[in-house]
Amino acid sequence: MSEQEKLKIFDDNRNLIGVASRSDVHRVGYWHEVFHCWFICNEQGIDYIYLQIRSKNKKDYPNLLDITAAGHLLADETVKDGVREIKEEIGIDVAFEELKQLGIINYSVVKENFIDQELANVFLYLSENNFDDFTLQEEEVSGIVRAKFTDFTQLWYGERDEIEINGFEINNDGNKLIIKENITRVKFVPHEISFYKEVIQKIQEQIK
Repeated sequence: MSEQEKLKIFDDNRNLIGVASRSDVHRVGYWHEVFHCWFICNEQGIDYIYLQIRSKNKKDYPNLLDITAAGHLLADETVKDGVREIKEEIGIDVAFEELKQLGIINYSVVKENFIDQELANVFLYLSENNFDDFTLQEEEVSGIVRAKFTDFTQLWYGERDEIEINGFEINNDGNKLIIKENITRVKFVPHEISFYKEVIQKIQEQIK
């Protein structure tokens, strides 16, 4: 996404106050809308959560694990248009009506010369896809992995220090490498722990 693309901006009460370029949004720290979609699948009675590996070429948080598919909503887009992020990033066609809405979560990160204040429209997709179904937008996403949802939950609630992930990554030569490893929280994009916990709670309500 270009730094000059336009995003809607909001005040602290989520009231629309105008439009600004992406670069200004992150420089000034305007609240803006993003789309998040988490994939969960159930195999033989076990729930798994899918995570993307961010491309090593990403300016922010390269090579870290993140939401299955996510992105900014442009000024001329509605929340429903966010499903394009799923198709663009991981190559899965999903209709908006197939998603379960988890609500809007405020999310804030402040770094040097970068203030990211997001109104995250968060969704859940109950997936029946396997790893072969994913086609990655390699400048954005370099791999897809999954973990047992109970393990993921325990990791963010501090009940375990590491979890096992498995999946694949596309290397520099365009070849698919199989991944199976144990990882800690350090491997994830540093969203606030409260954000991960809120997402987990909302997913749990949907998959009981």
